[in-house]
Amino acid sequence: MKKSGFRTIFHVYVIFFLSMLGVIIVAISIFYLLVTVKTPNGNTVKSDWPKSFTKNFSEQIVFVNDKPQVKQSGIESLQENKIGLQILAHSGNEIYSYQKPEQAKDTYTSTLLQDLYQTGQLNISETTAFIDTITHNKTEYIYILYFPVKISKINMYLNGERFVGGKSVILTFVAILFIVIILSGVVYGYWTTKIMSHLTVSISEIATRRYLPMQARGSFKDIYDSLNVLDTEIKASDKIKEQTEKMREEWISNITHDLKGPLSPIKGYAELILENDIEDEKQRKRYAQVMLKNVTYMETLIHDLKLTYQLKNGMIPFKRQEKNIIRFLKELVIDILNNPTYEDRSIHFETDVENILFSFDETLFTRLFQNLIINAFIHGNENTEVTLEITSLDTVLQIFVTDNGRGIASEEIDLLFQRYYRGTKTKQKSEGTGLGLAISKNIVELHGGTISVNSVKDVETTFQLQFPQIKVN
Repeated sequence: MKKSGFRTIFHVYVIFFLSMLGVIIVAISIFYLLVTVKTPNGNTVKSDWPKSFTKNFSEQIVFVNDKPQVKQSGIESLQENKIGLQILAHSGNEIYSYQKPEQAKDTYTSTLLQDLYQTGQLNISETTAFIDTITHNKTEYIYILYFPVKISKINMYLNGERFVGGKSVILTFVAILFIVIILSGVVYGYWTTKIMSHLTVSISEIATRRYLPMQARGSFKDIYDSLNVLDTEIKASDKIKEQTEKMREEWISNITHDLKGPLSPIKGYAELILENDIEDEKQRKRYAQVMLKNVTYMETLIHDLKLTYQLKNGMIPFKRQEKNIIRFLKELVIDILNNPTYEDRSIHFETDVENILFSFDETLFTRLFQNLIINAFIHGNENTEVTLEITSLDTVLQIFVTDNGRGIASEEIDLLFQRYYRGTKTKQKSEGTGLGLAISKNIVELHGGTISVNSVKDVETTFQLQFPQIKVN
C-alpha cells in the first residue's frame, strides 16, 4: 500500500508539473505571438519594429532646394518592405509621397493626424500608419509611413519605480506560485492516497461481506455510492443464491425420495414374480401395471431433468412451423379432457378469431400448455375450472390461462419459475418434479415471448403469455 501511495504522489507531481509546464509554454507562445510580426519579405521581427523603422527613417529624408527627397537606400528599404510614404508640410498638406495607399488623404487636419497617430488605422484592415517629424531650417515637417501589417497601439501609464523593479516582482511571484503548486501537490497526493487506501479496504470488506454502507461527500461521492450499490446487489445475489441452493437441496431430497418411491414397488413385485409361480393372469397384469406406472413416473422425472438443461443450454432441437394456434389449442384441450384423470374437469375456450397463424414448435407448445392446465387441476380442488383466452393485438399474440383454484401466495409468485421449486408451502402433498414451470418459461422465451403470473389467494390465478411476430388471417 505504501508503494501505491508513493506512486500516487509521483503521479500527482507529474500531473502538476506537466500542467504548469503546459501553462508556461502556452503563456510564452501567446506572448511571442503578441510581440512579433512578420514583414512582407517573410522575416519575423518584434512588434515595435514599425515604430523603430519610422523613427530611424528620418535619416533617409534629405532636402534639396528646401524640398524633401528620399535617399536611394530609403527607397530600396520602402520597396523591400512594401511600405508607403507621405510627407506633409506643417499645414498638413502633402508635399511628397511614395507608394502611399489609395485611402491616404492629401490633406490632414491636426485632429485627423492626432487620431491617426494614436490608432494608426486607415480604412485598410491590414495597414498601420506610424507618424514622426523631421526639422529643416527650423521648419517642422511630418512624415507618415504606411506598413502592410496590422499593429495594435496600446498606451499605458505605469509607476516608474515599480516598473523598473518589475522583473524581481515577476520572479518572486513565479517562485511563490511554484511553491504553492508543489505544496498543493503534496497535500493532494496524501489526501488521494488516504482515500485510495480507504477504497481498497472497502472493496476488501465487500469481498468478505463485512462492508458497512456509508454516506460520502466530495469528489469521491459517486465512487462510494457505487460501492454501496455493489454491496447491496452482492448481498441480494447471495440471498438469491442461498435460496436457490436451499431449493436445490430440497429438490434433490424430494427427487431422491420420489425415485425411491417407485423403485420399492417395482422391486417388490419383481421379487414376487421371480419367487412365486403366479398363475392368475389378472394378478400378473395388476403387478405389471403397477410396475409400468412407476417406471413411467421415473421416466418423467428423468425426462424433465434432461429437458430443463437442454432448454437452458440451447441444446434441444427446435422445429418451428407456421400453424393455426387456435386449432392446435382446441385439439390439446380435447386430448386433456379425454384423459380419464381429467374427464370430469371443465376447460373453457374463448377467442375472437378462428384462425391465427403462428410459427411454433408443436412438441414444446404441447408440453407448455399441458404444464399450465394440468398444474391448475393438480394444485386446485375438484371444482377447479380452467379458461383459455386467446387475443391478437397488432403484432402480438396474447394467451391467458386462468383458473379459479386455490391461488398462489404472494411470497411464492417470485419463486414459481425457478428450477427445483415445487410449491412446498401448499397444504397438500406436492406432486411433479418441480421443473414444470421453469420448463414452461424456457419454452416461452425460446419462442421470443414472455410469461407472467397474477394471483389472488383463494380466488384465481392467471398466466399471461405474449408472443411477437404473428400473422392473422
